[in-house]
Amino acid sequence: MSQPTTATADYLVEGMTCSHCVASVSEELGELAGVSAVSVDLVADGASRVTVSADAAPSDDDVRQAVETAGYRFAGRA
Repeated sequence: MSQPTTATADYLVEGMTCSHCVASVSEELGELAGVSAVSVDLVADGASRVTVSADAAPSDDDVRQAVETAGYRFAGRA
């Protein structure tokens, strides 16, 4: 029996400064189809690294839209 595979992708997000920012981005990304986990390495004065785990990695456009909906700037893949 094969194990389900999980894809992970790292992105850079600018403008996050606190745990509320992390929660907002995590909530928006968590609503994308197939996303099982979101973790954030917060860098208050720079680009924070956001790791998304999903059944299949979401498109960069979907990630960008989720990040911008949360009010932050998507800076591309890490």
